[in-house]
Amino acid sequence: MNMARKLDVIIFGATGFTGKYTVLESIKLLTGMRWGIAGRSQNKLQGVLKEIGDKANTDLSHVPIVLADVDNQDSLNNMARECRVIVNCCGPYRLFGEPVLKACLAERTHHVDVSGEPQFLEGMQLKYHEAAKEKGVYLISACGFDSIPADMGTVFLEQQFDGVVNSVESYIVSKQKGRRELGAIHYGTWASAVHAIANMDEVGQIRRKLFEKKLPDVKPKLKERPTLHRSPNGNKWSLPFQGADRSCVARTQRFFYETENKRPLQMRAYISFGGIAEVIAVSFVGAVFWLMVKTSFGRRMLLNHPRLFSLGMVSHEGPSDEAMNNTQFALYFEGRGWEEKLASPEDQYTTPPNKVIRTKVAGTNPGYGATCVALVLSARTILQDSDKMPGRYRKVYFTHLSLSFNVCFLIFAIFSGGYLTPGAAFAKMNLIDELCKNGFTFEVLSSSKL
Repeated sequence: MNMARKLDVIIFGATGFTGKYTVLESIKLLTGMRWGIAGRSQNKLQGVLKEIGDKANTDLSHVPIVLADVDNQDSLNNMARECRVIVNCCGPYRLFGEPVLKACLAERTHHVDVSGEPQFLEGMQLKYHEAAKEKGVYLISACGFDSIPADMGTVFLEQQFDGVVNSVESYIVSKQKGRRELGAIHYGTWASAVHAIANMDEVGQIRRKLFEKKLPDVKPKLKERPTLHRSPNGNKWSLPFQGADRSCVARTQRFFYETENKRPLQMRAYISFGGIAEVIAVSFVGAVFWLMVKTSFGRRMLLNHPRLFSLGMVSHEGPSDEAMNNTQFALYFEGRGWEEKLASPEDQYTTPPNKVIRTKVAGTNPGYGATCVALVLSARTILQDSDKMPGRYRKVYFTHLSLSFNVCFLIFAIFSGGYLTPGAAFAKMNLIDELCKNGFTFEVLSSSKL
């Protein structure tokens, strides 16, 4: 790949809510790198640099601006040609994500985004994984909250287990200090959810094509808990989590089974609430949402009146800085498995799991702070540790005979690239360490025999 690019990173969609906070985090996290911003409007992009520069007390007037529009493929190709990695903040990705991926493939430019839409994630893997491998390009989606904590949290649990993990259950918990603020969810997140759930039927069709080869039938099976139940951690009321966490972890596990013959673990994801009143409110909004999202009229109502149908939880303005900084999150994991390892992932254990480990991933401002930190660090990791990215290596030997016999050799790294999950891309890299230096914590709570 030709790396003689003007810029290392371009943040596309910088005028959006997530884009602005990505620019803010880039001031610190991309120090020493050449980065720029991109979008449709020169004036709006200049306004973002002024707004974020004032907030960070930093002059950003020197930051390059690139004009690009999702409705103009040539402009996207030109943008991708300018840099080594596109940080794509322009969602909903179902509507706007694919043209950017096509541009990155055309120009051999790496790509990261924060999509949490399973049909987009798996559909784009089905469509572009092989092409990305052929071109040595890394297309890595779901690099924000909650997929990074869930996927990398599962990777961390396995790294700490010292044995074979059979199953993992995760529970998301969030809490806000002080007065709870309405409108804490930005409209863009709501719109992505509308489009994702409206098209859930596509996921089954995509998976049948994407996962033609079946994984080993690992046992014992991890059963889903009752819809409403008490969580093992803190005894909180919990529901199944409808996000992309389980999809991401499953694709990571498949990747390591196919590339390293690793026994895949099973995973279930849940979300916990502060009390039964909160569960009732969320369940009511969820039921109305699911009913309305099935028709075009219902979708229009949800998109045109988000504050009404979310009981005030969604707004076009998004949460205030104070509310975001006062919001903390944690993902609690419980992994069960065996201390002993078997020779093959197809082999079956004859005894029940004999070991349990409990871990935790935590941080602040999950939706727009932790998300943007994880997103920028994902891009930075690709650039700084490209030699450790998943790939294959080949040694080529050259010999030269003279008065004495000399053997010289060069090592060529041939990177496979591909459309990957964060866990597949970064499991063997230092992303977890970098996350821990920038507001995240990954820790083992307990480990014991059963």
